[in-house]
Amino acid sequence: MQLHVITDGKSTMEELSKKIADIHHQVDFIHIREKQRTATEIVGLVTGLINNGIPPKKLIINDRVDVAHVLNVGGVQLAYHSLEVSEVRRFFPELKVGRSVHSLEEGLQAEREGADFVIYGHIYRTDSKPGIAPQGLQKLRETTRVLDIPVIAIGGIIPENVSEVLATGARGVAVMSGIFSSPDYKKAVIAYRSQAKEEVL
Repeated sequence: MQLHVITDGKSTMEELSKKIADIHHQVDFIHIREKQRTATEIVGLVTGLINNGIPPKKLIINDRVDVAHVLNVGGVQLAYHSLEVSEVRRFFPELKVGRSVHSLEEGLQAEREGADFVIYGHIYRTDSKPGIAPQGLQKLRETTRVLDIPVIAIGGIIPENVSEVLATGARGVAVMSGIFSSPDYKKAVIAYRSQAKEEVL
């Protein structure tokens, strides 16, 4: 199982750097999702992480293809408002490209355009998506059966339900608040990691 952790935009730069340094050995990919930060701030954060020994290939930048390219990190995660996968693949062929999707159709489109993986959700009810019905395990299972690229599940995933998520064929889980908003984030990441086996996308 792949364990992706996604920053929640709630920590200071110093707090975030410390949290990532503390947990990076336990995770497969770290998504820098700091929507309120400028490109310059993200470059500073990521440069500091790399200088402190975080492997660049573990780092995935949310939306900002320019930052991911300049820093030569592991990849970029595209949202609905981001550039199309095909455009990123055309101009930045060295980047691993992920796409956030919310349906099988969106997943198929991302695969056709050359995405390396998709993050699919939300699977369970979550405070970050109030009033929006979750996709659920059955839709996740249908998506994993059809797509050839890895499907990473997100949304309301806790250590106790990781096994049923993986039973759908998902290649891993992505976690945001369950780790970065946890009062004991180091204990939290170990709880998720205990469900995981190392695997490369």
